[in-house]
Amino acid sequence: MSKHTILTIGYEKATQPALVAALVEAGVEVLADVRYLPLSRRPGFSKNSLKAAVEEAGIAYRHFRDVGTPKEGREAARKGDREGLRRSYMGQLELPQALAAMAELRALAEEKRVCLLCFCRDYDKCHRSLLFDELFADFERVDLEPALPGEAKP
Repeated sequence: MSKHTILTIGYEKATQPALVAALVEAGVEVLADVRYLPLSRRPGFSKNSLKAAVEEAGIAYRHFRDVGTPKEGREAARKGDREGLRRSYMGQLELPQALAAMAELRALAEEKRVCLLCFCRDYDKCHRSLLFDELFADFERVDLEPALPGEAKP
C-alpha cells in the first residue's frame, strides 16, 4: 500500500489567488483550515471569503477549529517562543473535542488529498508541524508555498 500524503500551506505574505493557484496545481481536494480563529486582516483569508474562493476552484473547505492554536499558543508563536507554543498546543490536543477533530481529519486525509492551512509561511514555526508530528507522522508531507506578489512563476 502506498503511503498517504498530507500537504500544508501558510498564507503569510501571499494573495488569495496565489494560494488558490498553489492548491489547484497540487491537486488538493480538501482545504483543512486548522486556525483556531478563521479570521485574518489579510484580504481574502477570513473563513467565508476563503471558503468561497476555494470552492469556486473545485476544492472543498473544512474548518477544524479544535486543532487550532489557543490564544496563549498564538501569543507564544508571535514572540518566537517555540516551547511555549508547543506546551500550549499539546495541551489543546488532549481535549476531547480536539481528539474528535483529529480523528475526523485523519480519516479525511486517508481518503482525500488534504492540505492543512494556517497563517505561518514557515512550516517549522507553525503549529502545523506539531499537528503533523502528532497525527500524520506516518504520512509523507509536502509543504506548498504560494507565489509571493511580484514573484515570477517557475
